[in-house]
Amino acid sequence: MSRLLLHICCAPCLCYPHQVLSDEKADIAGFWFNPNIHPYREYQARLGSVRDFAQNHGLEMIYDDSYPLEENISLLLKERCRACYSTRLEITAREAVRRGYDGYSTTLLYSIYQKHDLIRDLGTAIGKRNGVEFIYRDFRKGWEEGRAKAKELDLYRQKYCGCVFSERDRYLKNKNQI
Repeated sequence: MSRLLLHICCAPCLCYPHQVLSDEKADIAGFWFNPNIHPYREYQARLGSVRDFAQNHGLEMIYDDSYPLEENISLLLKERCRACYSTRLEITAREAVRRGYDGYSTTLLYSIYQKHDLIRDLGTAIGKRNGVEFIYRDFRKGWEEGRAKAKELDLYRQKYCGCVFSERDRYLKNKNQI
């Protein structure tokens, strides 16, 4: 893989994939597009943490910090995780093609809480449709290492996935209330 555009969901999820890809001498750039994160203060905290990480680690970044709230909520009401993944992967794939990257991937593949099969399937289909390869890498084996690194770097560490539904769900004691 010559050039990879890496969608970044948050700085803590970037720590381990960035280290692995850097060790492999991969030519990567980060891409921020996360209109799923609510509320807006949470969005700003995560974006600021990514900016700090990128600056401190010399990571080239592309930021699409548009925040189409109404459109995103409408999609999330219909399909929730599928819509969230699809939206971010679609925009990342298009950006990769527009800027001449050979492939794209996402730091969502680091999280033990994300739906890897769904991300892989959507990423592959979206990549084919856009003419860019989706690179699936299972970074979950570095979960503890990445968490330790994020803590060491004093990165902002969120307590939920990002969407308003996941924020609500973290407070519900009985998940059957959902």
